[in-house]
This record gives sequence, C-alpha cells and structure tokens, in this order.
Amino acid sequence: MGKECCHNKECNSTSNGNKGESNVKKVNGGRKKYILEGLTCASCASKIQEALRKLPGISAELNFATGTLLLDTPDREAEQRVIDTILSIEPGVSIKEIQNDGDEDETVGNGSIILRKISYAGTFFIIGLMIDYYFLPESRGRNLTSADFWYVFLPYLSAYLIAGYDILGKALQGIRTKDFFSENLLMSIATLGAFAIGEFPEAVGVMLFFKVGEYFEDKAVNHSRRSIKNLLKIRANYANLLKDGKTLQVNPEDVSVGDIIVIKPGEKIPLDGVVQQGDTTVDTSALTGESMPRSLGPGDVVLSGMVNKNAVITVRVTKPFEESTVSKILELVEKAAAQKAPTEKFITKFSKVYTPVVVAAAFLIAVLPPLLYQIQGLTPLFSHAETYSEWIYRALVFLVIACPCALVLSIPVGFFGGIGAAAKKGVLFKGSNYLEAFRSIHTMVFDKTGTLTEGVFKVVDAIPFNSFTKDELLRLAALAESRSNHPIAKSISEAYGGSIDEGQIEHYEEIPAHGVKVLSRGKEILAGNDRILHMDGYDIEHDTCVTEGTVVHVAVDRKYAGYILLADKVRDDAIETIKSLRREGVKRIVMLTGDDREAAESVARQLQIDEYHAELLPQQKIEIVKRLEEEMDRKKDKIAFVGDGINDAPVLMASDIGIAMGGLGSDAAIEAADVVLMKDRLSALLDAVYVSRRTKGIVVGNISMAFAVKAFFLVFGAIGMATMWEAVFADVGVAILAVLNSTRILKK
Repeated sequence: MGKECCHNKECNSTSNGNKGESNVKKVNGGRKKYILEGLTCASCASKIQEALRKLPGISAELNFATGTLLLDTPDREAEQRVIDTILSIEPGVSIKEIQNDGDEDETVGNGSIILRKISYAGTFFIIGLMIDYYFLPESRGRNLTSADFWYVFLPYLSAYLIAGYDILGKALQGIRTKDFFSENLLMSIATLGAFAIGEFPEAVGVMLFFKVGEYFEDKAVNHSRRSIKNLLKIRANYANLLKDGKTLQVNPEDVSVGDIIVIKPGEKIPLDGVVQQGDTTVDTSALTGESMPRSLGPGDVVLSGMVNKNAVITVRVTKPFEESTVSKILELVEKAAAQKAPTEKFITKFSKVYTPVVVAAAFLIAVLPPLLYQIQGLTPLFSHAETYSEWIYRALVFLVIACPCALVLSIPVGFFGGIGAAAKKGVLFKGSNYLEAFRSIHTMVFDKTGTLTEGVFKVVDAIPFNSFTKDELLRLAALAESRSNHPIAKSISEAYGGSIDEGQIEHYEEIPAHGVKVLSRGKEILAGNDRILHMDGYDIEHDTCVTEGTVVHVAVDRKYAGYILLADKVRDDAIETIKSLRREGVKRIVMLTGDDREAAESVARQLQIDEYHAELLPQQKIEIVKRLEEEMDRKKDKIAFVGDGINDAPVLMASDIGIAMGGLGSDAAIEAADVVLMKDRLSALLDAVYVSRRTKGIVVGNISMAFAVKAFFLVFGAIGMATMWEAVFADVGVAILAVLNSTRILKK
C-alpha cells in the first residue's frame, strides 16, 4: 500500500504485493499481524527490531524465524511510523496482511526475483568473458586500449548493475542511517574496489555468486519457516454455526460464547466448548503430541485444535476465539522468539564488535604492508614486493568475509527450530531462554497432588469418634466440602453417595492450607487437615493420626467427629521419570505439598525423592524455593518447579523455570508457567530435556562452523591464498549450511 494502511476487509482483498505494500488486519483485541516477505537477513531483522524498540509508545515483536510482525499500535500514525522504519532499513521487504491467523499463506521469498536477476546478469557476464578471453586475448595481462576497454567494461558493468543494484541501494541507505558495517555496504565496497583495480570478471562474478547464495539462503530460510509453521497448523479455517435450524459456515472469530456449532467427522474443532449431542472420539495429537484417541460424549469438554474422528457432534461454545486453546498456543509459540537465549544475546553483541574489528584489519592490510616495503631493512620480511593493488585485493576479500550474517542467522533459526520440535512433542516453551536453561537444571522441585500423583483421590476408610457413626461422619464431611472444587471434596461426596442440600449451609468459608469452615443449622462444622484443629481460638482434642495417605479431620461445634482416610495413586511414569532425570544430570529432586506429612512421606519414599516438605502454605513454598536457590551456583545452575499451574502459580513464577503439568485447557497454566507440558505426563519432561540439549548442540555446531570457516578464510585471505569466490562462500555459504543444519531437529 505504499504509504497507506488498509483497515477493512474490502481493502485487504485488493492486496497486490507491491514493494512496501502493507495491508493490515486486526487480530486478538487490537493486535495487528503482518508477514514480511523477503526478510531473510537475520542481521537486518535485528536492526529492525532494535529500531522498533526505540519508537515511543509502540509495542512491536518481530519474529525472524517465522517472518512475522506482531504490532500493538495506539493509532494509525504510529502504525505508519513502524512501516516507514522497516522500509528504511529493508526497502526490498514486502509487508503484507496475514489472511488467517495461525494458518496463514505460505511465506513468499524473493527467489523468483533473484533468479531473474541472475539470468539477466549472467548473460552480460558471459558476453564480457567471451570478449575478454576470446576476442581480445592479446589484452590479457596488459593494459587495454581505450576502445577495447569499453568493449570489455560495458558488458561487465551491465551485469554488475543488474545483479547488484539493490545491494548498492541498500549500501547508500546504510550510509545515510550511519550503518557502516552492514553486509550490503561491505559487499559494495569490496566489488567496487575490485572494479577500481581492474578485476572486472571477479567483481561481477562475486556479485553473481553472492546472488546465487542469496537465492539458496532465501530458499533455506523459507523452508525452515514452512517446517515450523506446518507444526502449528492446528487452527480450523471455519466453524459450522447452527442457527435457526440451518448450518452456516462462518469464520471462527465470528462465533459468540453460547452459540452451537456442528463438527463433522474429519474436521478440526474450531473453538473450545462442551459437547451437547453425539458421541465420538477425537485426535488430540496436534495439542499434546500423542496419537491416543480420546472418547467424548455429552457434557465433556472439547478444545480447539482437536480433530473429530468418527461421528457428528454439536458443541456449545464456552470461549471466544481469541481466548481459545489454539489461539493461546499459537500466540505463545509466536512470542517465544522474542525471549532470547543468552547465546543469542551474546552473538548479537559479539557481531557488533567483531565486524568493526575485521573491517579495521582489512584497512590495515590494504595500507600497512605497502608502507612497510618503503622502510629500509623490512623488505626481507616479505617474499616479494607486492603492489598496492594486490594488498587492496586481499583487503577486499577480508571485507566480504567480515559479514556477520552467518553468525547472526544461525542462532535464532536454531532455537526456534527447537521450540517447534518441542511443540510437536507437546512441550511448549515460552522462549528460547527457557529452552537453553532447561539443560542446566540442577534442582527440580515437584508439587505432589496432580503432579507426582494422579490427583484422583479415593476414600479408603472413615474412622468415627465420640459417638459419631461412619455414615454420619461422611455426611458431615460431604456437607462441608459441597461447595469446593478440590479433588478431595469430590472424592468425599462420591464416597458418601447421598444427596446434599446446600440450602442448609448458612455460612461457608475456605481457609487456605487448612480446610473449610461451615455453619449449617446453627452448627459449626470444620473439615480439613490437622492444622484446622489448632487454629487461633481452637484446640480440639483428637487422637494422633499417623497414617499413610491423606487425612481429612472433621469436627462439629469443636467436638472431634473423626477422620476420613484417602489415597492418591502415584503416576505410573513417575518412578522411571525421576530416575531418568537423575541420569540426565538433575542433582536434586524435591517435593513440596500442603498435604499431611504422613501422605507426603509415603510418596517421597516410593519415588526415592531426596527431600520433601509437607503441610506448606503457598508463601512457604516460595520461601523454600528461594532457599534452594541460595544453595546452588547461580551462575550455571537452574531450579525448576513442576506444578499444576493453578494452585501453584506464585511458585511457578518465582522459580527459574516454571513448568505446568496438564496445560491442556488450563488458562492459569499457560499464563503462569514458562514451560507447559500439554501431554499431562511426567515423561514429557524427558522430551523437554532431549530437545533442549539437541538444540544447544545444533546451535553450538552452527557457531563453531561459522567461526572456523571464517577464521580459515580470514587467514588465507590475508596471506593471498583466498579469492573473493571463497570469501563469498565463507559468508553466504556458511549461512545456508547453518540454516539447513538447524532444520534437522524438526525432522526428529
């Protein structure tokens, strides 16, 4: 759109993809999303992000790995400032609307444009070579006559300008913006310098080789982006809205809470809701990474992203599109690239120092050796007295090698590949910083109920005291717990089996980390752990209950009525997961719980946990996590907390890495945690460790390869054993190899 932004569907539909064109679509409550076609330069992306951060009053997140921009803008003027900023740095980028959030059009690169430039420039290059080497063979090694010069120079110049006019334009733009160490400026200086010293074929050949490399880099980056996006194509494109007895196909964003939608076999479920009619099975692999089908019937919860397998069902929508599970997952993964790992931050800072240093070295190579030849007595240091042009050529080779693109590009693509691979396994990392930190976990702290155990309690026994009967004890406990959603409360209600008249309850109070207090028909009923019997103003006499399991004590009008014993089964994969975590390098396993000490001790003994703390208040869990942190080497060791993401939100946020179990459909889990295990299985922690370590290995491999190749060619370029052809490989070729190497993790 040049300098205008479209804000309506009619205008958006007329997008023609011209350079600088920008069509805009509001998504998720005012947030706008764009795709930046042709952005394959990681260094340029970093400069854009840095420039956007400096714009006052604007929140923008550029995700190079997916080529997208998320923008929160206060007004249209601010939006235009963002577009102008991007185009001032990368004028060749096309800024276009993403038509369908989460399932957008395929990323389009500059491949076809680059190929046309290569073919046209290549034609003139071949003509120049033929004239130079076949029609004017006597001119080789000697000065050209004026007429012969133009015969040779013009074809080469035409080829050079066709291939590199955009590079020269960006170089001039870099000078205007004081960006003196950009890849474009360095390449322009190097090739123009080659022209100046009469190396016409090499100057044009290097620019052509650079364009060929740019083409393959464009293809490699877009292949990586497609691989990542294919992992996340879980959003339905439409919803079948049931209205006035008719089914209408509409955009999921247009469906309201309370509407009824129809899902046919084979269709993706577009929105979260509750099944109203029909029995079916659904495939949850897109959300959890597991292919095990799940049976659903009336009253069961369905989540967007699931796939209906074998029967028609109707669903009542319970959440708007922007709050659906799919939207939250897609937003989470897209935002992940904004949280940069320490390695990314280091390499970005390093490149800002590395490039100027190498450029300074190139200047010294061009100037210093010829000057030293003029000083009497130093000539023997060199094998022969090279000319200025030869040393300038070496310096130009140095300049090409100095481009930092391979270093800067390989890191974010590597980490985002890891994030995509983890998402495929049902593990959502909120940032590459958490992905990198996962391999450095020293202490892993677990919540007990619902994490190490299944969280499904079963009443084992009810022991009455003081003339109360067993049935009466269960009835009193069920009455007291009738308004609670805790798994223990539901288990007691199921064990009682009778109906409870909640109208009897005159007052209900939940006491954190203690239990509940209820006033019913003038009687005060207490139900909870041992702590509730010893609150301020209470000291209810009772027998000491040392049992294995969870105990709920019941008292009526401060008279002990007895206790109910419940058991919670340890997860099937808990023992093996903890053993595997130790083998993977986790030094200490700790369990925290608000449950009774006896129940905690039983679980800790079964799982061979190093340390456990029971009967804890929420703030006490945070205090213990902070104490554990103080006992570690904070420079290299991390502490992780694994909980359900609902009751443990404070301690999830207090730890280095908060890991939420059972994130499927849990808003609190996605909000509070740094890592969400969608599978709701402890063994998913091992998948997270594997992806973290493999990603780190790929990233380190990319960095090592880039440094090694650049160092090799820098040395050989300085001593005159490398030409510009090798120099371009050291820049563009290494970048391509790094991107291709990063995509390996997506295939495992």
